[in-house]
Amino acid sequence: MSKKAPFVIKETEYCPECGAGLIIRNGSHGPFYACSGYPSCNYLRPLKAQGDGHIVKELDGQTCPRCGFTLVLRQGRYGMFIGCSHYPECEHTELIDKPDETSINCPQCQQGKLFQRKSRFGKVFHSCSRYPDCQFALNNKPVLGECKFCRYPLLIEKRTSQGVKLFCASKLCSKQQFNEIEKENE
Repeated sequence: MSKKAPFVIKETEYCPECGAGLIIRNGSHGPFYACSGYPSCNYLRPLKAQGDGHIVKELDGQTCPRCGFTLVLRQGRYGMFIGCSHYPECEHTELIDKPDETSINCPQCQQGKLFQRKSRFGKVFHSCSRYPDCQFALNNKPVLGECKFCRYPLLIEKRTSQGVKLFCASKLCSKQQFNEIEKENE
């Protein structure tokens, strides 16, 4: 059973390899041009030219530290970033939102610091600055402190129905930490 094209090109373009007409197909990464002579001809072309981030704005007064040309604001696959205007000759890129560094040492390797980062889906998490050597990561906000039960050197802040509570960051313990005031109330 053959697949039908979701819509047809009004102005007929022709395949540069075999001369058959091009049709628009839909794929997992969006629509694209494909040769109507498929499977004998495998010609494909993106519907719109997608570079490694199109230029949104030129940043006047800011120069690339590698080559000296101006920096530009680009929209890429994972959001906005700053890059050199002479890409692909110069591949310098910078993040717009630099990760927030906490003053908390990584409890696993004891050498790195915990950084706030964003996943590709936009969720905030904290991980060691020595990644990939140290793969320690937390989904909750880290708090400097020691667990009263297992003496683990890090606590995490969790939002519960009773408000914000502190818990041990160790996956083996994960017990809630009580203040002296909270013990008197119970």
